[in-house]
Amino acid sequence: MKKKSIIRIANAQGFWGDSALGPKQLLAEEQLDYITLDYLAEISLSIMQRQKMQNPDKGYAMDFVELLKNIVPVCKEKGIKIIANAAGVNAKCCLRNTKSTLKSLGLHGIKIGIVEGDDILKNINRFLCSGHEMRNMESGERLSSILEKVLSANVYIGAQPIVDALNQGADIVITGRISDPSLTLAPLVHEFKWSMSDYDKLAAGTIMGHLLECGTQVTGGNYTDWKEVSGFANMGYPIVEAQTDGSFVLTKAENTGGLVNLATVTSQLLYEIGDPKNYFGPDCTADFTSIKLTQQSKNRVAICNIKGKAPTSSYKVSISYEKGYKILSTLCVSGPDAIEKSNLIYKMVFDRLAIHGIEIPEQDRFIEIFGTNVLYKGLVPKNQQPHEVLVRIGARGSDAKKLDVLGSEIAPLTTSGPPGITGFSGGRSRAKAVVGYWPALIDKSEITTSVRVEEI
Repeated sequence: MKKKSIIRIANAQGFWGDSALGPKQLLAEEQLDYITLDYLAEISLSIMQRQKMQNPDKGYAMDFVELLKNIVPVCKEKGIKIIANAAGVNAKCCLRNTKSTLKSLGLHGIKIGIVEGDDILKNINRFLCSGHEMRNMESGERLSSILEKVLSANVYIGAQPIVDALNQGADIVITGRISDPSLTLAPLVHEFKWSMSDYDKLAAGTIMGHLLECGTQVTGGNYTDWKEVSGFANMGYPIVEAQTDGSFVLTKAENTGGLVNLATVTSQLLYEIGDPKNYFGPDCTADFTSIKLTQQSKNRVAICNIKGKAPTSSYKVSISYEKGYKILSTLCVSGPDAIEKSNLIYKMVFDRLAIHGIEIPEQDRFIEIFGTNVLYKGLVPKNQQPHEVLVRIGARGSDAKKLDVLGSEIAPLTTSGPPGITGFSGGRSRAKAVVGYWPALIDKSEITTSVRVEEI
């Protein structure tokens, strides 16, 4: 098979819950080689883990399977391959339902690759016993301090397992917690036969993936100069046109809204970046300071001169754990003296809890008064006399039942509090479980991934 000189990769999903318009737009494109679907954020895995604990048939992006009904027939016709981290914490169930769904459509001759090995929840005790402390990267605490509360533990694995699946002819590749940029890097390694030690090219593919990973955030969404952007309703999803030397053009789907210029691309480049000379990924360490951007034409930005170096010997691990409960209630308070009234009802709520015998420490109480420049706290002066405000009152703690009493004392404020309180609707608020995030590292030598390709 002749090696392609340009590979076109598009990302149709920036997060779990993104618009269904992305795949629809991109399938209208005349030429695409790959569509990636990025479902996983740090919080996604903990939600999926809870779903799986309640129902063993859940724990993955179930809307992915529904989406396949609409896009696989077109992708098969056009020769577009699909790569998605939709497996969440239940790869086997995701694969089973993907196969049964495609079979129900009468499709056949489609190869589905499944990548596993990122989920290390069952091995946590073994790792700790063998000396891997998995300390919190931010606080330095040992994982053993919260071990009994751990809900999920997933390694950010790299591109190689996807490359292996593509090398085996997979048309669809499903993964769990793989590094977001690796979804894009993998097809480039597969198509261009890049070496996994050619770090400049791996860094180029990683940066392509970084630009694509948040979907429309690089094509005008969430952009500072938003008035320059047109067509918000049909914002174009991003596409990279990659060349074998690692240079590429970032553009968007045809006949769509949005904007691709030096500023939108630079904004996404800087998104979630700590040290720009050392962007750590499982496949390489990318240097963002060498990148050259050129506005090639309208909605087309060319990127080149990317440098990289070897990756570290560790994988990042995303661990979620039970971190108690929180409760929040919202009210509207009208003036005059809206702020003074808000502070009074805040005090009333916690004084009433004390009458119930429930003491909430000051540091666990919460009040936010919207309309007083609270979103700019510390940056601009407070608005002292707004005619109306939105008040959020809440608390956190380890006992959900005690926090629920706070929810029961909000509605009575409308008759026993100061005048002008309204906007209480939707019933009493209830305490919700809080999921904590624990970032850690683990030696790569401890992690084994596996790839299986099945044909329907």
